[in-house]
Amino acid sequence: MDILGVRIDEVDMDAALDKAKEFLASNKCNTIFTPNPEFIINAEKDKEFKKILNSSSLNIPDGNGIVWASKQLKKPLNERVAGYDFIHKLFDYGKDNNVSFYFLGARPGVAEKAKDEMVKKYPGLNVIGTCDGYFSRDDEQKIWDDICELKPDVLLVALGSPKQEKFIDKYKGKLISKIAIGVGGCLDVMA
Repeated sequence: MDILGVRIDEVDMDAALDKAKEFLASNKCNTIFTPNPEFIINAEKDKEFKKILNSSSLNIPDGNGIVWASKQLKKPLNERVAGYDFIHKLFDYGKDNNVSFYFLGARPGVAEKAKDEMVKKYPGLNVIGTCDGYFSRDDEQKIWDDICELKPDVLLVALGSPKQEKFIDKYKGKLISKIAIGVGGCLDVMA
C-alpha cells in the first residue's frame, strides 16, 4: 500500500519473518526498513529518503499511525510490526539456524553491550562484529571493509533515520550480507 508516496508492505509479524527467511536464502543484499509516521513526514521533505524507502526489499509497518492510516485508506493492516520485536524474532530464528549478525551504530560501547545482552538472552546467537556509530567519513571505508571481510548474514544499522537508510542504500550494491536493516534505537534498548 502507499501512504503519502511511501510503500508499506502489507505484512504481519509472521509474514515479515517469512520474508526475512527468504532473504537469508538469497544471493543478494535485501534491505528492510521500518517506516513509522515520522519516516512518512520526513520522506515528504526529503525525496532521496522517499526513493530509498520505496526501493527497499521490505517496509514493515512500524507504528500505530501507519496502521491508523491504512484503515483510513480502506486497506487495513492486520497489525503493527514493531521493528524491535521483529529483530528479536529474527534473533530467535537466527540462533538455531546459523545466522550471523553485525551491530553497527549507537554510542561508543552500546553495540558491544547489546551484543553481550543478546547473546545471553539467545544462547547460540552469532554476533560476529560490532562498531559504534560515531565514526568519521575517513573511518567509514575501514568500517565497511571490516563488515565485508566478516560477511555477516544480517547487518543491523542503528544510526537514526534517515542516516541509517542512506548508509544502507549507499553500500547495498557492495554488501555481502543477505539482509541490511535500519534499526534506529534498538541497540540502546538491547543494551
